[in-house]
Amino acid sequence: MQPFQAVPAAPHYTGRIHPVLKGMADEFCATLARLIAYLCTLALLFIGGVYLWDQLPDKPAETSARPDWTVATRSAPAFASNQYDLSYKTKAYQILRHPEGGRRDVLRWNGGNGGPVAELEIYRPGGEFEPPAAPDPVGIIDSKFGPVTLVKPSGDGSADRACLGFLKIVEQPALRLSGFVCQGETVPARGAAIACMLNRLSLIAAGNDARLAELFARAELKRSDCRTDWVSGSDRPALRGAM
Repeated sequence: MQPFQAVPAAPHYTGRIHPVLKGMADEFCATLARLIAYLCTLALLFIGGVYLWDQLPDKPAETSARPDWTVATRSAPAFASNQYDLSYKTKAYQILRHPEGGRRDVLRWNGGNGGPVAELEIYRPGGEFEPPAAPDPVGIIDSKFGPVTLVKPSGDGSADRACLGFLKIVEQPALRLSGFVCQGETVPARGAAIACMLNRLSLIAAGNDARLAELFARAELKRSDCRTDWVSGSDRPALRGAM
């Protein structure tokens, strides 16, 4: 009697495995192709966007990003000018600061009609400083800060009045005194008024600037009395140069 041997059954499902795997492989390849096409499209859009961005003009961006002067409402006044001749005029004190370190203290006197009478600006430059254009001098006067150049005023809003401007630049410490005076009937009287304005300018708060305090301390030793009547202009100041 021969031993019984089991005959393995024929795998009737073997023929179905390959089509399924093939379908899955085809679907994977198709999905991968679509993904690559999608990424290529995004890359092209990004390159096109970068190119268009580079074509935009740069000037508006530079203008908007450039810092400018702002009114410093919380800063305390650092200077004072005891103007007895202008005690009846309206006085205003404004402080402007620049993000790069500059500071401008502006004192203004206006008449009863709102028109300007005098202005004094003390400018302590910072990183924003640019040398001013050469003024058109019309004379020179003496003050406790030394010689002061008299110039024709510009941009002071007083074109309908006879005014006289001035400019004094101090190198150490960096300081610029400028402004105008419309008080007085004659040019010599207005020049004397400017000299009085500067001689009566005093420092009330130097902060941590020791050189500024030293400048005003030394200038005070050279201070002379103001004996000029701004209204009548009867006295003639010590002027040098053509008027």
